[in-house]
Amino acid sequence: MKKKIQIFIIHGGMTFKSKKDYLHFLKTREVSIEKKISWTDEFLKRNLGKNFEIIKPRMPLQDNAKYKEWKIHFENFFPQLRNNIILIGSSLGGIFLAKYLSENKFPKKILSTYLICPPYDNTLSEEDLVGGFKLKSNLFLLEKNSKNLYLMFSKDDDVVPVAHSEKFKRKLKNANFIVYESKNGHFKISEFPEIVKMIKADVKRK
Repeated sequence: MKKKIQIFIIHGGMTFKSKKDYLHFLKTREVSIEKKISWTDEFLKRNLGKNFEIIKPRMPLQDNAKYKEWKIHFENFFPQLRNNIILIGSSLGGIFLAKYLSENKFPKKILSTYLICPPYDNTLSEEDLVGGFKLKSNLFLLEKNSKNLYLMFSKDDDVVPVAHSEKFKRKLKNANFIVYESKNGHFKISEFPEIVKMIKADVKRK
């Protein structure tokens, strides 16, 4: 039986300089009992079809993330991954993948890597990017690890400004950059047909 193509999705998260900052965030954050609907849920599964296996782990301490802890959890999945995997990282998940793949050789063949609104550095207006997620200056291995590399940004993103795409561009020579006019700010969307189309095209070309 033909094995399904794996899609491994790493969600976003937050980092804080201190426990005090983290506790302040918890005390003042807005909460809602409404279910959040994201394009990484049923939309992706439904539109890609039965030839894909979607893996969506919950990364440790999402709201007070540490790179070392995420790295350990990520590597625990490696024995279950297959060649021609597709990696997707959103926001903090995007810079996590950028950092990991620029510092380590991935054990499987990566067909495509999608970094969606990844911050490049700690110049965000509303948040601190700390916790060990800082990128090294050389991102050469990031491109070498992945056959197809895409970085996607939105002009109306109020969390990761589109200027971060230019910073990545200066470091990456062969990556594909896509900037949308609007993806409801920080890609708060329930449908993302463009990425489905790109994934299917990557698979056809492999």
